[in-house]
Amino acid sequence: MAEKQFKIIDETGIHARPATLLVQTAGKFNSDISIEYKGKSVNLKSIMGVMSLGIPMGADIKVTAEGNDADEALKAIEETMTKEGLAK
Repeated sequence: MAEKQFKIIDETGIHARPATLLVQTAGKFNSDISIEYKGKSVNLKSIMGVMSLGIPMGADIKVTAEGNDADEALKAIEETMTKEGLAK
């Protein structure tokens, strides 16, 4: 299992557009990928799940991936977050 912590830096947090990009990125991989905020974990391949977390600016989140391509999946998620100015 691979996991990585992120701090959200986008002033609007993870809203619809970046959530969609993250879900699309996660959907390219076979691994089970989850995003966790305030003790609640949801499937990162589910737009409704991600939106239900209501992740604001300044939030500390954790993304975990488990499966045969977990490391590649986590790297792609990190690249998407960085490229979109969502997290550091």
